[in-house]
Amino acid sequence: MKKSLFILCFLCCLTLAACGTSGASSSGGSSSAGSGSGSSSQQEPEEPIPPEEPVFDLSSVQLVNYEGVVEHLFFHPVVAYPELAFDGDKQSNGIDDWMVTVDEYNKILSSLYANDYVLVDINQVWSESKDESGNPVMVRNELMVPEGKKPLILSFDDVNYYPYMLENGFTHKLIIGDNGQLWSYGKDPQGAEVISQDLDAVTILDKFVREHPDFSPYGAKGCLSLTGYCGILGYRTMTEKEDTSAAHEENRQREIEAVKPIIAELKRTGWTFGSHTWGHVNLTDRPLEVIQADTEKWMNEVGSLVGPTSILFYPHGARPDGDDWHQTGPKFQYLQSKGFRVFCSVGTESFSYIKKDICAVICDRLHPDGTTLRHSRDRYLKFYDAKDVMDVSVRPQREIDWQ
Repeated sequence: MKKSLFILCFLCCLTLAACGTSGASSSGGSSSAGSGSGSSSQQEPEEPIPPEEPVFDLSSVQLVNYEGVVEHLFFHPVVAYPELAFDGDKQSNGIDDWMVTVDEYNKILSSLYANDYVLVDINQVWSESKDESGNPVMVRNELMVPEGKKPLILSFDDVNYYPYMLENGFTHKLIIGDNGQLWSYGKDPQGAEVISQDLDAVTILDKFVREHPDFSPYGAKGCLSLTGYCGILGYRTMTEKEDTSAAHEENRQREIEAVKPIIAELKRTGWTFGSHTWGHVNLTDRPLEVIQADTEKWMNEVGSLVGPTSILFYPHGARPDGDDWHQTGPKFQYLQSKGFRVFCSVGTESFSYIKKDICAVICDRLHPDGTTLRHSRDRYLKFYDAKDVMDVSVRPQREIDWQ
C-alpha cells in the first residue's frame, strides 16, 4: 500500500558537547561559534541548546499529489576559496570539472527556489511494500506538495573533507557552535582559522531554509553520500592498514566521539545519510569479493555511526555488474541483500525505475558542476541559467559552449 510522503519526523537527538576551535576569525555570517576545550575549570561545560528549526505552516497552502518526475540534483563539496582551488596545480582542472563555488551554489539555490522547487527526502519518495503474492516490492509513494510546487531531491557526494580538499580551498569539517547550530571550520588563504555558516554546502543550505522555510515545507534538507576511507564529515574515524598503532586507535576513538553530536544535529535538522562505499569502489570493475569486504567495512566504520541506510550512491556513477537496468547480477543482488533499496547513479536526466525482479529502485541524478555549467546550459535551464550562475572570472580559462 502506498504511503503518504510527508509525515514530518524531527528526531529529538540533542547535541552533546560542542567541538569547535577557539580563537578563530570569522567570515560572512560568522561568530565565535566554536567552543574551546582548554578551560581550567572543573565544571563540565554546558551543552549547547539547538534552536528550533523553522516549520512551514502547511495549513496556509493547498496540498496536491505530485505524480511527475522527482528531480534529483547532486553536488560535491563547494569551493570556499577559488584562489586556492584554481591556482594551477594538478587538482585545479578536476575541481573545475566537478565542483561549484560558494557563489555559484548560492545562485543555484536561489534559482531553484524561484523556479518553485521544494525539497523532499529521498527516503520518503519510495518505500518497500508487498505485491499481491506477498513478495517484497518497492512502490512510489504519494507526494503531497504545495500546489504549484515541484519536488526536488538534493544529495551531496564525498562529504568527508578529504586531505586534498583541505589544501585546495574547501572547509575542513562541520562543527557545532555555541548557539547549537552547525557551522564549518576551515582556514582562509592566509592560514587564519575561519568559522562560518557561509562557506560550506551544508551550512549554506541550512541558512537558506531558515530564511525560506517554504523551500522545505516538511523539513527535508539533503542526503549526504559518505565514503569511509578518510573518515566522515571531517573527522578521521577510519582504520588504517599502514598505522595499527595504539596512538592511531586512541585518536580514532576521539574522532568518533567528536563526530557523534554532528551526526545527531544533522539528523535533527533534516539531513539523511547514504553509502558511497567505504573506498569509493567502482562497482562495475571491482570483483564481488572486494565489494563484499568494502561493504562490510562501510557498515562497521560508517553505518555504525550514522545508522542504517537504504540509499547507495554509485562511485564514479559506475553501475553494479555494468548494467543495473537490463540485468540484476550478483553484485547488485549482494548489495540489495545488505539492505540497500535505492541505487543512484549519474545521468543526463532525473530518471528512476522500479525493478521488477528484485525489491529495488534505480535512479539517475543530474550534476550541477563546472562541466555542466560549461557544456550543458540548455539541459539545466529548468533549474537555473549557467550564464547567470557561472563565475567565469575565478575559474580556469577553459572552453565554454554558450559563449
